[in-house]
Amino acid sequence: MRGRVAEAIVERVVARQASKSLRFTEGAPVEIPRPPSEGIHLYIHVPFCMELCPYCSFHRFPFDGQAAVRYFAALRRELGLYARLGYSFSSVYVGGGTPTILMDELIATLECVHTLFGPSEISVETNPDRLDRETLGRLAACGVRRVSVGIQSFSDRILEAVGRLARYGSSEVLRRRVADASGVVETLNVDMMYDFPIQDERMLGKDLDVLLEIMPDQITYYPLMVSSQTRSRMERIMGSTTRKRSRLFHDLIADALEGRYVPNSAWCYSKGGAAMIDEYVVGGSEYAGVGCGALGFVGGSVYANTFSLERYIEALGAGASPVAHSRVFTTRELARYHLLMTLFGLRLDLSEFRRRLKRPWWSLVGPEILFFMLLGGLRSRGGRLELTRKGRYYWVVMMREFFTAVDNFRDQSRRASGVI
Repeated sequence: MRGRVAEAIVERVVARQASKSLRFTEGAPVEIPRPPSEGIHLYIHVPFCMELCPYCSFHRFPFDGQAAVRYFAALRRELGLYARLGYSFSSVYVGGGTPTILMDELIATLECVHTLFGPSEISVETNPDRLDRETLGRLAACGVRRVSVGIQSFSDRILEAVGRLARYGSSEVLRRRVADASGVVETLNVDMMYDFPIQDERMLGKDLDVLLEIMPDQITYYPLMVSSQTRSRMERIMGSTTRKRSRLFHDLIADALEGRYVPNSAWCYSKGGAAMIDEYVVGGSEYAGVGCGALGFVGGSVYANTFSLERYIEALGAGASPVAHSRVFTTRELARYHLLMTLFGLRLDLSEFRRRLKRPWWSLVGPEILFFMLLGGLRSRGGRLELTRKGRYYWVVMMREFFTAVDNFRDQSRRASGVI
């Protein structure tokens, strides 16, 4: 009972603060933020899919070949804007949508990234129908070290309900594709989801059995996160969404994977515990966002590109920035954001916190840290804070609420842009 009350408090507080952080001032002058002095992370958004999955709240459009070609050209122009501003990127994540939907255009864009920025790490998302050795080989040859494939579940019932069975194949087909893809790129990550309304312990157990049979390099296992609009779609398909089993499912996943894998974020497990970036958190507290509807966070400012595909392409064709919204965080908002994102990676160096925020942690986020320590979610060790196993679950709850607020912002922005 105590745990559920604490979880409810966390949900309400994070949802309220995240929603507040994404309230932009309309009509204000908008510019790309000035570049930091050091290399940060870059997120590149490719919004096209052959089929739109009903649970997905990311910004995406049905595939149109001509529009996609124009879009990739605009992406490369936007990358040029960042290069001329003096940005440096240490790592890159290409998400979507389906980044591999036009391989020649993607390769040209990755070559542009290398030419302009020379990052040490590139990750690319793909779907199971493009998880073939030829595609992976082309990505590896272009410097891609990590490929993340969206499997979501090995349950045929779930796959059929969300429209993925007909497009990507049965659980056995998916299992075989992942197993056959092993070893082509340095890290093959399998994206999984839990908390589907029709999912039960047996279905989750099957997912875990298959994963432990094929043993991919990395497993990202996050809960269903739905915006208000997405929730209505999901409820028409699967019935009422509920979070009553979230803690149970999280613990079952941790029980199954720990010992074989090392947790390297609140919802990612790696064979070697190596650092990773994913579609939700781009590897650090600061990142630039490139592409239609992409969000970035640089220099204490959160900003978003236009959600209109045509306006995005037209702006870059005219040599203009596509940024449409921005908001500067207060010092306290920055501290909360840094606490959330850094501890998502399991640990926070308190001296680094002070260096970044120019103030000691206790003056900015003391109550929050004390709250989680009293709950047993945080421990102090050698000048840093670390998540306990219980803390990993609380951070999953917070990330779920934070990114649900981001998804709601996307929905609102699409409506304002006339996209939906």
